[in-house]
This record gives sequence, structure tokens and C-alpha cells, in this order.
Amino acid sequence: MDANIAVIGGGIVGLATAYRLGQRYPHYRVLVLEKESQVGAHQSGHNSGVLHSGIYYRPGSLKALNCRQGKLAMEAFCKDEGIPYEVCGKVIVAVTDEELPLLERIYERGQQNGVRCELIPAERLAELEPHAAGVRAIHVPEAGIVDYRQVCIRLAQHVKLRGGDVLTGARVERVVRGTNQVELVTAERTYVAGWVVNCAGLHCDRMMAAAGQPPETRIVPFRGEYYELQPQARHLCRNLIYPVPNPAFPFLGVHFTRMVDGSIECGPNAVLAFAREGYRKTDFNLRDLAESLGYVGFRRLAFKYWRTGLGEMWRSYNKAAFVHALQRLVPDVRGADLVPARAGVRAQAIRPDGEMVDDFLIQATDRIIHVESAPSPAATSSLNIGQLVVDALAPQLDGQAAEK
Repeated sequence: MDANIAVIGGGIVGLATAYRLGQRYPHYRVLVLEKESQVGAHQSGHNSGVLHSGIYYRPGSLKALNCRQGKLAMEAFCKDEGIPYEVCGKVIVAVTDEELPLLERIYERGQQNGVRCELIPAERLAELEPHAAGVRAIHVPEAGIVDYRQVCIRLAQHVKLRGGDVLTGARVERVVRGTNQVELVTAERTYVAGWVVNCAGLHCDRMMAAAGQPPETRIVPFRGEYYELQPQARHLCRNLIYPVPNPAFPFLGVHFTRMVDGSIECGPNAVLAFAREGYRKTDFNLRDLAESLGYVGFRRLAFKYWRTGLGEMWRSYNKAAFVHALQRLVPDVRGADLVPARAGVRAQAIRPDGEMVDDFLIQATDRIIHVESAPSPAATSSLNIGQLVVDALAPQLDGQAAEK
């Protein structure tokens, strides 16, 4: 065999899984196959770089449990590896009295999840974020920021140091599952492994189907577009300023995020991408778009929330509308203060009934583990998600003689 365990996908979840596998099974050879020329090329390298606290998530959910533990693990990893990170804190701001019940609900979730947080009045908000507008807020001092692309690079190095391989430019096109092994077919060659972990992110449902496992959900790509504050306007945001999110959607709304390099990003919106890797408005892939529009789950979602979708699209094509949304949080921001920044694409898993999956979803089958849904806070939680995958594989791996 080429490897005892092969991981499809060199994003942060795939690399963290390979890293955890190497820790627990040091005599097993781990192979990571990444289709791009570098690791962390998609969701892992296009996110907001936030170390999430776990305040938003339903108590007892995989998000809530793994975000808390994963954040601590990520901070420890960054500290040990000398990767810059900062625990800077964030505020979640209620702009109107009508938002106060939702703010209270988020605070209660934070308390249930063990998050250190505090309800603060407008006066305290003004001390923390002088340019933020709000009637009340939650201060979450343990939220932080980090560069996840650097984390990906370091995780890949550790996989190699333990005798594993991280191969880039290796797109898996077919998966052939046998009795005692799995074949992963790429354009260049076929790799044979004893077990496989599917961490293909934006293409995880396709990898499931290729392996003969009908996915429970379908991935629909949503592009999140950002602006960046001009250097002279960075004083408008000290750390992280978030709105009260819409409880119907697993998106957090447009917000202000200080990055580890000192820049300030503003956004994102959430619009249907016309390609699974559609980072620009002009990116188009007929197969990807046809799959999204033809999927009954997406059509049901769009029918129910078409007004919200139109609003997101309007902000995408109208900068003034985007600025107006930002001004709810920071009234002093102006269009001249903003320049276009990079965009990200979220792999949103949607069920056939139109429900958006708002938790991590891991499916274990014989010899293959599928990470079917790993939305935010997957980067924060990645080391713990990797441990979850290892635990799911352990019954099959334990008792097997390690091949050397």
C-alpha cells in the first residue's frame, strides 16, 4: 500500500486530521492528497481568521463542544509553534431594543457553553469600541485572531516530519473501495490505502458519491465578499465588532474583524456562488450552478428566504447598500474608507427539505470516514474535529498491525 490512511483534502480539517492520526498512530503512514498547488487554498485560506469562543452554538452540539476544546488546542499549537495569534476580545452589538431578546439568548448560550462573556451597557461598549453604535452588547474577552494559512503550513510540516506525505496537485477523480483497501485514482496514478478520510470541503459530497456513499446533503457554495478599511480609517475598529445574527441562518452577518497583520476586514455578505470555487462575481461553472439550481433542497431554501437572498445580492452589487449595512454597527464608516478585499466561499450543506446544516456532520462507513459538513467554526475547531475523526476510525484501526 502507499499509505495506511489517506486523507482527501489539504485544508485545515484534513491536515489537522492527518496530524492527529500521526500522533495516535505514529507507525502508520499517513498520506494527504490535495488537488491544488498548495495547502489551505480554499476555505482555510479565505476565512476571517477568527478564533471563535463558541458563544453562538446550540449547547450540546458538535460545534459547541468542539469549538471550546478546539480553540484551546489551537492556541496551544500556535504558542508551541510560534505562530502569531492574539486573544483580543469581541463585542456582539444590539443596535436596537428589538434585538435585545436575541442578544439575551446568545448570552444564555454562552453561559451554557462555558464561555467567559458579559452583558454590557452602551457606556461600556463605548469604552471598548468608541465608534460602535448599540444599546447593549455582549463582551467576549476570550475571542481571538490568527492566520490559519500559517497553521495549515505548519500542520503539513508536522505530517511530513512523522513520515507522512502531503502531495499537492493530486486531484482525486475516482474512489474504488475494496474489501481490505481503498484505491484513490488521480490523473497521474492510483494510490492505495487501508483507510480513507474525506475532507474535501467544497467537494465532499462528490467524493462521497464517488465512494458509493449517497450523501445525506448537497453542498451549495455561498460566496462571502469583504471590504477592507483604508489605513486612515482603521481607528474605527479596535478588535472585533459583530451584529446580533439572524437565528434563521448559520451566517453571522456583516461585521468588522481586525486581522493579525493589523488590517480591518468588513463583511461578509452571503450570495450564491456560480461555481464551487467562485471567488469572483464573474466565476462561472455550468456543472456547479446546474447542481445548485437543480437541487430540490436549494430550491426549497430559496423559495422560503428569497427576500433575504435578494438583499444579499443587492449588497453584493451595490457598494452603498453594503456600506449602509456596516453603518448600523459603525455609523462613521464611509464608502471612501473601503476598498474591495478578498472573498471566501462557504461549503454550505443543505438537506433535501431545504434545511441548512448548522453543525458538523461526520459519517463513518467501512474504511472511509466522510466529513460531510464542516462550516465555521471548523478552523477554530479543526484540531478537535481531527480527533473526532481519529476516534471514529479507532475501532477499525485498533488491533490492526501497523505496516512499516
